[in-house]
Amino acid sequence: MTRFQKLALATAITTLVLIGIGGFVRAAGAGLGCPDWPQCFDRWIPPTDLSQLPPHIDPALFNFEKAWIEYLNRLLGVFTGFLILGTAWVAWRDHRHQPAILRPSLLALFLVILQGWLGGLVVRYHLDPRFVTVHLVLALLLLGVLILALLNSRAAPARRIPSPLALWAWALICLTSVQVMVGALVRGSIDLSAKANPGMPRGQLLEQIGWLDPLHRNLALAVLLACALLVWKGRPLFPRLTWLPLGLALGQVLAGLGLAYLPLPPPLQVIHIFLGSSLFTSLLVLALLPAKT
Repeated sequence: MTRFQKLALATAITTLVLIGIGGFVRAAGAGLGCPDWPQCFDRWIPPTDLSQLPPHIDPALFNFEKAWIEYLNRLLGVFTGFLILGTAWVAWRDHRHQPAILRPSLLALFLVILQGWLGGLVVRYHLDPRFVTVHLVLALLLLGVLILALLNSRAAPARRIPSPLALWAWALICLTSVQVMVGALVRGSIDLSAKANPGMPRGQLLEQIGWLDPLHRNLALAVLLACALLVWKGRPLFPRLTWLPLGLALGQVLAGLGLAYLPLPPPLQVIHIFLGSSLFTSLLVLALLPAKT
C-alpha cells in the first residue's frame, strides 16, 4: 500500500470508530456532558470537581463522568480531523494531478470542518433531533468520501461488478440512509418525550412519537430483504462481498428488536448504530467497486 492508501484507510477506520463512539455518548446520556462548545464548562480541560466550575455555571449541570465521556469524544473528533487534514495534504502532495483522489480528499477536509460547526449547533440546541440526525448523516457522508478516495487510489484495476449490481447497491445505500435518519429521529424523539414525561413507560413513549417508530421498523425489514436480494444477484461473482451486508442488516434488525422490547440498554444502542454504519460502509464499497476494484 502507498503512503496515501495507508493514511486514508486509517482515517476511514477512525471515522467509523468515531461514529460508534458517538453512539456510546448518546447511549450514556452524555451528549450534553459539556454544556458549551468548543470548551467544556468554559475550560479547555473539563473540571474534575465543583470547585473548578466558573461562577456563572449552575453546578447542577456538572456530572464528572458525562463531562469526560463527551470530552474524550471531542478529542477523538479532533484527532480524526487532523488525520483528514493529513490525508488531504498527502493527496495534494502526491496526487495533485489525479482529480479522482484529490477532490474527495479535499471534500473530506471541508466536510469535517462543517461537521465540527454542526457539532456546536447540536450542543447549542440541546440535542435537537433534527440537528442530531443531520450530524449523523454528515458523518456517514464523510466516511463515504474517504472510502471513495481510498478506492480511487488503487493503481491496478481488477474485476468490474456488473452495472445492475452496482445500481442495486446504490439503491440500498439510499434506503439505508433513510432508515438511519428515521432511526436518529426516533431516538431523539424518545429522549424529548422522556424529558417531558418523567417516569412514563417505554411503550407509551413510543406511542408519543407516532408514525416514526413503525416506519423505522418497516424500513429495517425492507433493508434486510433488499440485502437478501443483493446476495442472490451477486452470488455468482461476489458471494462473500454480498453476504456481508446481509449479515450486518440481520444483526441490526436483531439489535433493533432488543431495543424495542428492552429499556434501551446502552450497549445495544452502540451495537445498533455501529452495525448500521458498517452496513452503509459495506454497501458503499460494493457500489464503488465498478469504478476501481
